[in-house]
Amino acid sequence: MKTLRYFSYTKKLLDLKSDFDEEGTYSLIRANSEFKSGNAWGLIFAIFIASIGLNVNSTAVIIGAMLISPLMGPIVGAGFSLGTHDFDLFKRSIKNLSYAVLISVLTSTLFFLISPSGSEKSELLARTQPTFYDVLIAFLVELPE
Repeated sequence: MKTLRYFSYTKKLLDLKSDFDEEGTYSLIRANSEFKSGNAWGLIFAIFIASIGLNVNSTAVIIGAMLISPLMGPIVGAGFSLGTHDFDLFKRSIKNLSYAVLISVLTSTLFFLISPSGSEKSELLARTQPTFYDVLIAFLVELPE
């Protein structure tokens, strides 16, 4: 009897459908897939922080930059739109993701052109050959709330 109660409690605890707000989720994903000026500035500063972390060989700074980066909105929007066959959202998400990547590349290029560091650090070299575990960690860290 006790086992049945624990099983019932665990099932209720892990049920994702009980708290699911379909309309709210759809609206939130659509809104977060937009890349606005505040997101652009947040991305620029996150890229600067990550670049400084690479220069000073600090994993914690690099991870901190990943946490404040607003790149997940367009990525989640693209994935969600493919799952729901919303191709208008897919086009907007890919366009916004393209802008974000362009801003990221330009910002990091500018930083490393003016950066005083002349030698490659282990943190920078470690990110030139990602492993399966690196991809898995990035996927799990960036899951939406």
